[in-house]
Amino acid sequence: MPTPTKGARLGGGPAHERQILANLSQSLFEHGRITTTVTKAKRLRPHAERLITIAKRGDLASRRRVMGTIPDKGVVHKLFTEIAPGYAERDGGYTRITKVGARKGDNAPLAVIELVEFGTPAKKAVVKEASKAASKAAPKAAKAPKKADAVAEEVAEETAPVTDEAVEETIAEEAKPGAHADAPAEGAEDVAEEVSELPEAAAAPAEGADEDKK
Repeated sequence: MPTPTKGARLGGGPAHERQILANLSQSLFEHGRITTTVTKAKRLRPHAERLITIAKRGDLASRRRVMGTIPDKGVVHKLFTEIAPGYAERDGGYTRITKVGARKGDNAPLAVIELVEFGTPAKKAVVKEASKAASKAAPKAAKAPKKADAVAEEVAEETAPVTDEAVEETIAEEAKPGAHADAPAEGAEDVAEEVSELPEAAAAPAEGADEDKK
């Protein structure tokens, strides 16, 4: 028997291998993700991606070619109308393999193979996400120095050393005639009240003195 191009042969022969890959591809396109062994996932990946590339053409010949591998018309219709158009801007890399540990019975390594998200190609998506992150971080970085400068100015004002000139200016302002105009005014009012009370206090002792003379 001819040696397979990639990896060990699955099943007992080439026909059996084709049937296994066809069933796995059908399940993958139907459910979007399946769990199988790592060996089958690695063999399924190029087979499924080749079918998606054929389906991206969208013509009748491509549909008949895929129907020769996948007999389910519903899955083929989904492949041509939903899956393939979603990868119109992506050049390959339609699937992803993730290892999930070992199988409980025979300890065979398992993996999940799934269809990647529809949309722009992987490189363009990464660049787009990086540009968004940079644009979001730019305003924050612009605001942060302003806050830091304001805090630095406040700290500099609070911690500025007191010079002899500043002390002399303060003393000169305190010595001005109108610097404490308010304080004497308030004191003058208190003195006026005390003075107004003095005649009454003086009159009372005078009356007592007259009685003593009598």
